[in-house]
Amino acid sequence: MPDTQHTPTFTPDVLDVIATVAPAAPTLWMNNAWTQCMADMSSEIASFWATRINEDIRLQQSMLKCTTLSEMQHVQAEFVQKAVAQYQAEAGKLIALTGKVAAQVDEDA
Repeated sequence: MPDTQHTPTFTPDVLDVIATVAPAAPTLWMNNAWTQCMADMSSEIASFWATRINEDIRLQQSMLKCTTLSEMQHVQAEFVQKAVAQYQAEAGKLIALTGKVAAQVDEDA
């Protein structure tokens, strides 16, 4: 008896997806500029994570030194404000790196 409940499992081939995204030149995105941008972004993200982990450790150390609830609230508020500023700055850096590679890919096209 045939299985009528069988759900087909379709996994598109990576090259098919690339060909769909960039029909004129499927490998255009994988040029030197793109590779350099990915390396720069990876380095930037790793550096950012290391900084944020250090900030988390500093927060814990500062909180352990607090003797009142208002001190702890102040420490937490400063932490959040600094984190938001750092995340915004990091987003700007990553957007700039992405724009840089987009411009370079356009030049190479």
